[in-house]
Amino acid sequence: MAASPLKPHWVQPSHPDIQEVIINEAEFTSKSLSRVALPPWGLFARLDFPPCTLAREPTYATVQMSRDMHLNLNSDLLYINHSCEPSLIFDMTRLVVIAGPKGLQPGDELTFFYPSTEWTMAQPFDCLCGEKTCRGRISGAADMSDDQLRGMLLNKHIYELLDERKALEAAASRQASENGAAGGTEEENGLTKKVNGKGSANGSHHGAEKFPAQEASPGAVDGSLRRGPTSRELSGEMGGDTSVY
Repeated sequence: MAASPLKPHWVQPSHPDIQEVIINEAEFTSKSLSRVALPPWGLFARLDFPPCTLAREPTYATVQMSRDMHLNLNSDLLYINHSCEPSLIFDMTRLVVIAGPKGLQPGDELTFFYPSTEWTMAQPFDCLCGEKTCRGRISGAADMSDDQLRGMLLNKHIYELLDERKALEAAASRQASENGAAGGTEEENGLTKKVNGKGSANGSHHGAEKFPAQEASPGAVDGSLRRGPTSRELSGEMGGDTSVY
């Protein structure tokens, strides 16, 4: 995912009307800049087949699209870096890339929040985005707390896996309470292993489906994880111009 030493096997530039790719000599330092202005939630690009292809296993060059499936972008969209204050959102249910809540201006760096799509990343890294909200180590949503994910727009499969993790944690807590033993039983330990990513809760990462439409303002802070822009915003009623590529 994002800037990488992968040698492009596609015709470049792949998205010249909307994206400027800047290749740097040092590995993982290349980046992309926007060539377009978009309002909040405006359509930046579609993830079409082709050039996209499916992948069963995650790599540093894939984006997770469901619990069990990943996507090879096979285009310059690969050079969209991570940021803890991203300018773009990858909606892997609708298979589109949209502008974030601040919109987009020409020259803005194109970034997205990797844990919004990735449950467990093939190549974790230390984030250098420099934002006050920087999460530090980025290894996927599985390793993040609710506090670290609060306010971020996440894909449905990430919410599903987070809900599973919470249910397993609650079950393990009940088991520990019932057993009254610090060490826990074998069954409890099994639940704990699942919660920590060794069982079905961590699974093969992914879920599938778009951001659930909610009628509350996406900017509202209600103390819960953010479930995405409203149906009105995604339909373009709030948006104005879009860039369809």
